Amino acid sequence: MRSALFAACTALACAAGRSAPAREPADLAIYAKAALKHAWDGYRRYAWGHDELRPLSKTPRDWYGETLLITPVDALDSLILLGLTGEADEARASVDANLSFDKDVEVKNFEIVIRVLGGLLSSYQLTSDEKLLALADDLGRRLLPAFDSPTGMPYVKVNLRTGKASDAKSNPAEIGTLLLELGTLSRLTGKDVYFAKAKRALLELFSRRSAAGLVADEIDVESGAWTSRDSHIGGGIDSYYEYLWKAWLLFGDEDCRRMWTESIGSVNRFIADERPSGLWYGVSDFETGARLRPEYGALEAFFAGTLVLAGDLDRARRLQESSFRMWTAARAEADSFDYAAMRPLRPKWPLRPEIIESAYYLAAATGEPRWTAMGRRFAADIEACCKVDAGYTVLDDVESGKQGDLMPSFFLAETLKYLWLLGRPHAIDLREVVFNTEAHPLRRAR
Repeated sequence: MRSALFAACTALACAAGRSAPAREPADLAIYAKAALKHAWDGYRRYAWGHDELRPLSKTPRDWYGETLLITPVDALDSLILLGLTGEADEARASVDANLSFDKDVEVKNFEIVIRVLGGLLSSYQLTSDEKLLALADDLGRRLLPAFDSPTGMPYVKVNLRTGKASDAKSNPAEIGTLLLELGTLSRLTGKDVYFAKAKRALLELFSRRSAAGLVADEIDVESGAWTSRDSHIGGGIDSYYEYLWKAWLLFGDEDCRRMWTESIGSVNRFIADERPSGLWYGVSDFETGARLRPEYGALEAFFAGTLVLAGDLDRARRLQESSFRMWTAARAEADSFDYAAMRPLRPKWPLRPEIIESAYYLAAATGEPRWTAMGRRFAADIEACCKVDAGYTVLDDVESGKQGDLMPSFFLAETLKYLWLLGRPHAIDLREVVFNTEAHPLRRAR
């Protein structure tokens, strides 16, 4: 009864906050550390040993029926970096002792790579715990059969025990967002096969771009044929572009630099959309470049940060201001937003980090206080709309403040880490570290 009443009061505060926002924290780093502890304590109490927490019902959730300890692995480097030493030690001990990939489960290759493999690798680099590297190597080996398609582009799913791969309908994000993690695994183990498989997949995908220089958001990895015409920078494509530039930063890979350079011109020509309300990136036909829909969203908000890393501060600033307009049109950003009508289309917000990530990169690059001010607004709205007594939960509707019942692992791995970094934008030297798309810091090759 108390939990239901608490959630109802929080939702009412969120809705009321549209005219009277919650109090903004004075120090984002202090806020983020306290929020991470609150989130971890909820997971620890109600979902220990499982993948994720449902904080309203106070019940655990496992992705595949058996645990892969996704929240402890995903959150471990956040616990370390934010100074929650006891919690980090506890999480690492649990991973070392209990995590096994010898399971007859079919997993989604992309999600396991960015969350679990990325988390193991970054935590190994932070702790030098050889058990974490051994786990990463074992996982990488079990994921390799996903690449056994006629094109070399990976199937969506693979069984961790049998190696059977399935689901040929994939997308550029799931094909092209593997090189940072598998490349780092190659560097740390000396096994070139990991880098080679991920690099070939990326090259095969890039070679199939249209005459307009664009990719669409669905492709068959067996035939190599596109099965969609929609091109954009959102879900299904987003981190493909991110990794072209970041693979250049992390490994000095000239092919990736070339592919980014050849891609960004087409993206800015055909996907970018200048409106009176600001700079947006919408949906266009991947073959002709013709505008299809004025649709942007929470996942697209990562792109300002990538533009910062690539040196285009003008576009980055203007795009981040547009993202902030999307956020303030409700009580958080929507998963899909009509920037012509300035209203949410899909009003969910599952605690995504991308708009905060971009604010951090802008703060680190420019030193301008407006990005940290944005972060204080993000934190206040998260506190008003998403905090419950067992952690933080997703929003099913950013306009009404209606809550769902899930605390995704990336909230601890990304959202709170980027809020902390936004409060301490020079805490990590970006000349030495590249963040994967799940905010796991990987050391750059020298």
